[in-house]
Amino acid sequence: MSANNIESNGKSAVNMGQQPAQAAPVAAVFSAAGPWSTGLCGCFEETSNCCVTCCCPCITFGRNVEIIDQGTTSCAQAGIIYYCLAHVGCASCYSCTYRSKLRAYFNLSEDPCNDCLVHCFCLPCAVCQEYRELKNRGLDPSHGWIANVERWNQLAVRTTAPPTFEAGMYR
Repeated sequence: MSANNIESNGKSAVNMGQQPAQAAPVAAVFSAAGPWSTGLCGCFEETSNCCVTCCCPCITFGRNVEIIDQGTTSCAQAGIIYYCLAHVGCASCYSCTYRSKLRAYFNLSEDPCNDCLVHCFCLPCAVCQEYRELKNRGLDPSHGWIANVERWNQLAVRTTAPPTFEAGMYR
């Protein structure tokens, strides 16, 4: 079965990204369904990300968005938008939409409450949880979208068996 034929929750893998060649590896990762891999208050499970998020949440958020949007929005673009909205007090209105997208990709429950409420009252914890979820599902937001795609392509080349030929010559 080819990666292009894999479906995720009834959605074609090709429709999940802008370019079909890049969407195939993502579909394999996004096909797993289940609950959140870590809790909302599990920020200290990854201490370095927790510290970065506490000091500058726009960095972690930007990294998450680049992966969730499959490279169409860069880390810098999302981080700047988040930073500007945070100064007027409405960053959670923007960031909760990406939590919803992440939940849709992985078929995650709306836990512990509505995405907007989670981001409104526990924004740093929510951003950390989303980062950990991506990382636990095989995506590394700190490396960016292109590096993740290159890694998938390398893994696909290594795991593909060479073609087999029958012995002997036939006419």
